Amino acid sequence: MTTNNEVLLRVEDLTMHFPIFRGVFQRQVGAVRAVDGITFDIMRGETLGLVGESGCGKSTTGRAILQLYRPTAGNVEFDGVDLVNLKGEDLRKTRRKMQMIFQDPYASLNPRMTVADIVGEPLMVHNVATRAEIQERVNHLLELVNLSPSFAGRYPHEFSGGQRQRIGFARALALQPSFIICDEPISALDVSIQAQVVNLLEDLQEQFNLTYLFIAHDLSMVRHISNRVAVMYLGVLVELADRDTLYKSPYHPYTQALLSAVPIPDPIADANRKRVILEGDVPSPANPPSGCRFRTRCPIADKICSESRPEFREVQPGHFVACHMVK
Repeated sequence: MTTNNEVLLRVEDLTMHFPIFRGVFQRQVGAVRAVDGITFDIMRGETLGLVGESGCGKSTTGRAILQLYRPTAGNVEFDGVDLVNLKGEDLRKTRRKMQMIFQDPYASLNPRMTVADIVGEPLMVHNVATRAEIQERVNHLLELVNLSPSFAGRYPHEFSGGQRQRIGFARALALQPSFIICDEPISALDVSIQAQVVNLLEDLQEQFNLTYLFIAHDLSMVRHISNRVAVMYLGVLVELADRDTLYKSPYHPYTQALLSAVPIPDPIADANRKRVILEGDVPSPANPPSGCRFRTRCPIADKICSESRPEFREVQPGHFVACHMVK
């Protein structure tokens, strides 16, 4: 994986709140703070891994970047274009350069459509090819993801989970995008298939110079595929660094707890390493703690942690942390 210093995607203070309504008159009584002010860049040609517990806002972040959810606040700049203020035809044209691979290969494909219709639909919607050209393009896309063009007339229920995810890849590549959000693309697949899918993602990235935002739970797989890794907790980023730096020297207590739970293939080293066990449950995003979001479960929390929200700051070159205790 090769990267350069050109920023393809810039996210600044991205916020996504979902209102809570109650009563006969459906008055707003609060909001679910799914994403609460996150900032990061993605360089052209790189893979940024985004990890965190279920419900921390990873998928919402991906959808807000693509404007599938209109952000409550913040800016999203893609290749120099401000996506938040784009509407109508201008947004539709820009979306050709950005695609998404969804988590569930069983729910993300229309069961009433053939593979040819599914993969060719983006070309038809954006009117970039004739019917004959679409058929030729579909066959080429299926070959790219290691599926036979003879599968074009079949329906999704005739394929395995791994094959369905490859169909999703082919659909995402149809418009030749430069940026793809991979929303946990391997979590619903068997372990034996996961490596094949990740290798395919890497091959496609090298072939087409793609840029990925790779959302996942599997920290081992994130380390394998990512250039940099961002750690998210309850709607905020707590740490962002180069993958090797993050895995060797994590600063934030939450990152340390996550990495201590990753299995390692050495039984002696595994027995001797220190496990960080977090107590309590994840707070509700509708009523997050004051100050630091992680303080209610943090083993080193102090008084200042409840009084003010820690700044997401650069403590080492390229290494960002949001923690009062990290100097």
